[in-house]
Amino acid sequence: MTKPNLGKFGVFGHHDLWRQVSPEQLQEIESLGYGAVWAGGSPAADLSWVDPILDATTTLQLATGIVNIWTADAGPVAESFHRIDKAYPGRFLLGIGVGHPEAGHEYKKPYDALTEYLDALDQHGVPKDRRVVAALGPQVLKLSARRSAGAHPYLTTPEHTAQARKLIGPEAFIAPEHKVVLTTDAEKARTVGRKALEIYLNLTNYLNSWKRLGFTDEDVAKPGSDRLVDAVVAYGTTDAIAARLKEHLAAGADHVPVQVLTSPDKLVPALAELAGPLGHD
Repeated sequence: MTKPNLGKFGVFGHHDLWRQVSPEQLQEIESLGYGAVWAGGSPAADLSWVDPILDATTTLQLATGIVNIWTADAGPVAESFHRIDKAYPGRFLLGIGVGHPEAGHEYKKPYDALTEYLDALDQHGVPKDRRVVAALGPQVLKLSARRSAGAHPYLTTPEHTAQARKLIGPEAFIAPEHKVVLTTDAEKARTVGRKALEIYLNLTNYLNSWKRLGFTDEDVAKPGSDRLVDAVVAYGTTDAIAARLKEHLAAGADHVPVQVLTSPDKLVPALAELAGPLGHD
């Protein structure tokens, strides 16, 4: 199986963000050397907003991070995959995941449900090498390597990336998201970071993941310790931020989706600032 090739760095944002970004901004992101945009949240199965993004660009890829298996049925998602892949061959990566028990939807045996969803994608002809699975813990990480191209961990650290690489072997794809605040003011960065982390400090999957990495109950209690925030939100000079992101690559990541915590109008300028230190020029 061929690994997805999205370049070293991509750009992560909620799928609503990518509906707001203009064709010109997408073209600039592409020209800056970012290989993919990652669309977070739980978008509906039709994925109708994906086509205009790929149509506006030439080589930029789009990955979902993630389609929620509880809210988007596998059949319609597979239809969307085939529509997009036919029009833009090799430029769409389907990321799926189980969501969280606190989200309010039916939530039974998530590992089994994920397996059944992957079975359905098989039946609908979605290639294994064009899909990834949101994975934090060992069992789902192993599943991601067996049943898809690999894993898309969220809110993790380079230490987690190293553990994941060891667990799932050299052939699987790993694309860990990492958050960024472009400021050298630590207090400002932590304030912005804590706002972004607030919802995740309620979610068991993330709390358990952080505890497996050695964070304490005190670290993960609201509003999150400085130690936790500093581990999952990179800030400082652009060189320091780039060095932190590259730690994931050194730990075994194939690709790092970068989530800049800023307003939509400031996203592309921020990405331009980071492009040089990331090695895009």
